[in-house]
Amino acid sequence: MMAGTSRRPSLVALGDLALDVSTALREPLEPGSDAAAAVRFRQGGSAANTARMAARLGARAAFVGAVGRDSWGSALVRSLREAGVTVHAPRVAAPTARIVVLVSPGGERSFATERGAADGLLPAHLRPAWFRHDALHLPAYSLFSAPLREAAFAAAEMARGTGAAVSVDLASRRPLLARGRREAQRDLLALAPDLLIANDDEAAALRGGRPREALLELAPVVVLKQGPAGCLVLVRRERDALSLAVATRPLDAPDTTGAGDAFDAGFLLSWLGAAPAGRGDPRVLRAAALAGHAAAHRLLSTTRPELDPWR
Repeated sequence: MMAGTSRRPSLVALGDLALDVSTALREPLEPGSDAAAAVRFRQGGSAANTARMAARLGARAAFVGAVGRDSWGSALVRSLREAGVTVHAPRVAAPTARIVVLVSPGGERSFATERGAADGLLPAHLRPAWFRHDALHLPAYSLFSAPLREAAFAAAEMARGTGAAVSVDLASRRPLLARGRREAQRDLLALAPDLLIANDDEAAALRGGRPREALLELAPVVVLKQGPAGCLVLVRRERDALSLAVATRPLDAPDTTGAGDAFDAGFLLSWLGAAPAGRGDPRVLRAAALAGHAAAHRLLSTTRPELDPWR
């Protein structure tokens, strides 16, 4: 909670609201032939997923992002609002973002993405009142393309004007490095997030051959998600760095889509419950890591609802 208040922390996430075309393969793909699969249409998008889980956890949650002027955009906005999220979604002249999620029989996931309208959010679309929350969460997808990138930086300035923290999840290795490692590092240095979240693969891609602690040049607290092993939390200190390993029970699920976004929501809400001066405390960070893991488990233990664009 913010200092001097008794309310639950609140969160706004800015970025992508997308149609997930989730395809769970029941047998391996074979070139030139068919493979049996379960195909479902669901609400996706990293920023929207985090906002949805934050609302599910009882927080005041909001989402900011552009959608297309199409039936999928309307269905996605409706789905997110019905989940308890306040949605600020300008309509732009591009198809609503859509992602084909291919889940192999062994559980490995691959994504084919058309970002479309998601990258069309403009700084001019934003209103300062949208960012009166305890934290602004930005998946790094929001930093990869213009004009969304400029909107993300403008949002961070508005959020900080109200005393909010800013968090970034590195999101995905390939787009993270699309403009080069140095450019990605420069963006993060300019944004100066209070919290940086990544998995080991994304973190290694960003730091190159440098040690993990080099990430603390980009943010004072870094959370490295390590799958079944739990997570590693790094904290910048005056003379050295704190490294805190938090082990968790492995999650067994055939499709882990959205689990990382849910982790972000759980971690952030717990972490924000401490006063700003105490957010580097190992006890606070351990509790936040366990809360993130619990949120991911909560997502994976339930079936995501299907979308109906004609309802």
